[in-house]
Amino acid sequence: MTALELRASFSLASIFGLRMLGLFLILPVFAIEAARYPGGDDAAMVGLAMGIYGLTQAMLQFVYGLASDRLGRKPVIVFGLLVFAAGSLMAAWAPSLTWLAMGRAVQGAGAVSAAVTGRPDP
Repeated sequence: MTALELRASFSLASIFGLRMLGLFLILPVFAIEAARYPGGDDAAMVGLAMGIYGLTQAMLQFVYGLASDRLGRKPVIVFGLLVFAAGSLMAAWAPSLTWLAMGRAVQGAGAVSAAVTGRPDP
């Protein structure tokens, strides 16, 4: 592999790894942390806050895949990363479990694995 190919491969692997961390890193500590938020005693809301990332990610993968076919991978990946960053900030500053769930939904909306793992641009 050339230096450019190595850099591109590392960048795409890092983006994909960030998506996986966003989905799974919260699992071991979230049930304990959720109790500290207003509304953290509602098991359904805790479950929603946990699962909404994967739900929004799954719903938008076809959209991101089609967009990357039409617009190219790089603009779609950059857009998704900006959305993911906005969702991460939203979740980090969430004053309640409802806001945390909304932040996780925005994070999931920015998970662009379809554009990262799709076919390369022609």
